[in-house]
Amino acid sequence: MTLPSRPPAARTNVRFCAAFAAWMSFAALAHAAEPATRIVSVGGSVTEILYALGAADRIAAVDTTSTYPADAAAKPDVGYMRALSAEGVLSVAPDLILAQQGAGPPDALAVLQASGIAYVAVPDEPSPTGVAAKIKAVGEAVGARPAADVLAADVVAAFDGLAEETRTIPERKRVLFVLSLANGRITAAGRDTSAAAMIALAGGINAADGFTGFKPMVDEAVIAAAPDVVLVMPRGEHATTADAVFALPAFQSTPAAANRALLSMDGLALLGFGPRAPAAARDLAAALYPGRISPATAP
Repeated sequence: MTLPSRPPAARTNVRFCAAFAAWMSFAALAHAAEPATRIVSVGGSVTEILYALGAADRIAAVDTTSTYPADAAAKPDVGYMRALSAEGVLSVAPDLILAQQGAGPPDALAVLQASGIAYVAVPDEPSPTGVAAKIKAVGEAVGARPAADVLAADVVAAFDGLAEETRTIPERKRVLFVLSLANGRITAAGRDTSAAAMIALAGGINAADGFTGFKPMVDEAVIAAAPDVVLVMPRGEHATTADAVFALPAFQSTPAAANRALLSMDGLALLGFGPRAPAAARDLAAALYPGRISPATAP
């Protein structure tokens, strides 16, 4: 979601504080005698990276966004990443807290950072270089930097390969990512969102480029966006169907409705920008341009 803007001076102070906190966290890790063995992982993609680096047995607890792999859901749960309780996190006796950028609330993070337990704020930029930086940050924090470097290079190479294939697509599909349809009210992804970034990486055009963040769209805006494809997630309150979407007046005159073009993809793979992001981008591209792009996974 888009946060209220801050004045330039405030933004500078926030960036400085964040950088200083991260430096202090890494300094604490550098002086640690032994690698962390009780990690609290906050952020689904952070947890995925830990598993990919072979550190799953060192995870003491995860947040509710850590749904992959399936084994992660069996770990103790410290709550939703944006609504953490400091007491809940500390109750599992961690020796390292890895928290994805965007975790909160701020007062809980302040308590955790002042607790004396090593705390690392993991960057979260929805881009190929952002995924690589996230992987390297986690690898550095858990003493697995060589493996992280290999994984990061593989991720970037996979994105580069897909970019080569999508570069020659002549007519790009307009994709509208629908976050929810609460009571017929359409909330969609605008600019500067992970959904918009993934659509671009898959060779598509974000149909909702007239605003930033995830925001409601009125019927006229949906009609004007003229999506060729509607993209949704299959779980929980985000789940919907082609019948439900294309029955709405806003969608009935769109190209997507004419072809009943609705795609449903796992939210963490699609928006998490973790190790599975290149495969998610490729699968989306393959669904948008069948016959031109091969999928990463079997149908």
